[in-house]
Parts: sequence; structure tokens; C-alpha cells
Amino acid sequence: MVLQTLIGPVTGILDKFIEDKDQKNALAHEIATMAERHAQETKMAQIEVNKAEAQHKSIFVSGWRPFIGWTCGTALAYHFVLAPIILFATAYAGIEVPELPSFDMETLTTILLGMLGLGSLRSFEKYKGLTK
Repeated sequence: MVLQTLIGPVTGILDKFIEDKDQKNALAHEIATMAERHAQETKMAQIEVNKAEAQHKSIFVSGWRPFIGWTCGTALAYHFVLAPIILFATAYAGIEVPELPSFDMETLTTILLGMLGLGSLRSFEKYKGLTK
């Protein structure tokens, strides 16, 4: 981040213009924490957007998370349940089938674990009675 690369030189400039050691340290600390505060504010703003999207009545606004969840679940079920059953059944029946399509399971798992992490927080909220 550009802001973090500027922190060192800016705090060095404080030595030249501010004589009070306590004021200089306070300003240096304020400058050093600016990037962290900005990142936190950005995350909090995204959380508010997520809340508004989740409460929207239109499936085109609130439905993208369930769509991703169902897509990941379907792909996971295909990869670990359906494809092995198809391969076993066709091999048992003596039928030769072309190679079945496969997914990039590393990427899929990353998305799915992120979704499940969010899902567990949602379940915790429901358990605590914070949401319906």
C-alpha cells in the first residue's frame, strides 16, 4: 500500500518540525495507524453492503450467495459422489465411457470453505437468536 511506504519518511520529517517529543510521538503513532484504520473502515463498509444485499427481496441481489453455495455443493457432490459411482457402474457393466470432466478442486475448496465459514457464523447468529 502506498500509505505504508510513506509512513517512514513522514515520521522522519516530524523530527525537523516538531520539538515536543510527546507530540511528535503521538503524531508518529497517528500516522502509523492510518492504514490500519482505513482497512478496518473499508471492511466494515463491505459488511454493511453484505447485510443490505442479504436482506433484499430480489433473487438477483440476495441470491448470489445461495447460487455460489449450490454451485459449490453440486460440484463437490459430482466430484466425490456422482463421478465415482458413474465410473464404478460403467466399469462393472463393461461399458467404456470417455473421461469424465473434472474440476479444479483447490479453487473450489477455497470457495467452499469460505462459504462454510460464513455459514457457521450465520448459524451461530441464529442459535443466539440474533436473526430469524
